[in-house]
Amino acid sequence: MAKILVIDDERSIRSTLKEILEYEGYQMDEAADGPSALDLASKEKYDVVLCDIKMPQMDGIEVLDKLLAMSDTPVVMISGHGNIETAVDAIKRGAYDYISKPLDLNRLLITIRNAMEKGNLIKETRVLKRKVSKTYEMIGESEPIRQIRNMIERVAPSDARVLITGSNGTGKELVARWLHELSNRAEGPFVEVNCAAIPGELIESVLFGHEKGSFTSAIKQRKGDFEQASGGTLFLDEIGDMSLAAQAKVLRALQENKIMRVGGEKDIPVDVRVIAATNKNLTEEIERRNFREDLYHRLGVILIHVPTLNERAEDIPLLAKHFIQDICETQGKPLLVFEDEALEALQNITWTGNIRELRNVVERLAILCDSRITAEDIHLYARPLRK
Repeated sequence: MAKILVIDDERSIRSTLKEILEYEGYQMDEAADGPSALDLASKEKYDVVLCDIKMPQMDGIEVLDKLLAMSDTPVVMISGHGNIETAVDAIKRGAYDYISKPLDLNRLLITIRNAMEKGNLIKETRVLKRKVSKTYEMIGESEPIRQIRNMIERVAPSDARVLITGSNGTGKELVARWLHELSNRAEGPFVEVNCAAIPGELIESVLFGHEKGSFTSAIKQRKGDFEQASGGTLFLDEIGDMSLAAQAKVLRALQENKIMRVGGEKDIPVDVRVIAATNKNLTEEIERRNFREDLYHRLGVILIHVPTLNERAEDIPLLAKHFIQDICETQGKPLLVFEDEALEALQNITWTGNIRELRNVVERLAILCDSRITAEDIHLYARPLRK
């Protein structure tokens, strides 16, 4: 049952609202002044607060400020002495809405319902943000991971370009996302481009956009990823697979902070931080003339190498426990526990697919095993296709 706090110094108003709200199925608490209302709000969680403006001891605007500092509960201001300036001031300070007395019953109930929906959206958003943060959590206490964390903390606040290297499945995207999250651009977009997954003839359109009619299927104008990432971070994953023609245009964009859409005639300024990643040895690719040396130097202001899972084997127990907890929560099943011998068995495996492979194995174990995961389970299910 939704719970509403009504703050008003007029007993008749409180009594009327209590009768109406309880009839509509709400639970209601009441307070005659600001201090007692704040005391209630510190002890109880409310879905909506209705707050009068003109009250003794503490006026409603001051109560509003203190309530918003305590929680995200939507606050609806009510007053019989207000004017447009008062309403605007209340909304600017964070009130959900403003209703004049005498109260219109229908409008009041609709406002309460909408305020509750907003409150639910705020809660859902907070949960989703926690899930996203958990998804991109950097697990491990090995020396290589400590060094990467330290590098990220030093580099993230700057706009320096970063080139991340490492084998497939080691977590290069995770490093890129943390560089963005800890940067001054964290509120801006994070746009990821998998250069290996986009055909060579389309990569320029994806990165720089195109004008309507610039080629057969260009039926409307499209902003490229450089424009969409403006004010934020552009992550060029697997940049070692980018065509030489596209590399030349990326180089120009990095040099001049300008791009030109395919079929366009004017430069478009962009403000974007570029982070690139590759599983290839770019020095060897330069020698083979598959990658531009000048682009390599533009991208590699800061170099971060992500070790393979076997190079940080001491982190495997932490990662396995993290994955099993996440998977069990997602699947709604009781938490499975690794026996010590099982964790040792995981550490003895050669992980060609790195962290990505480990997570897949843990998910397989979560599905196939009982409450405890044993060393025998590891031998049976970790590498079922190998002898």
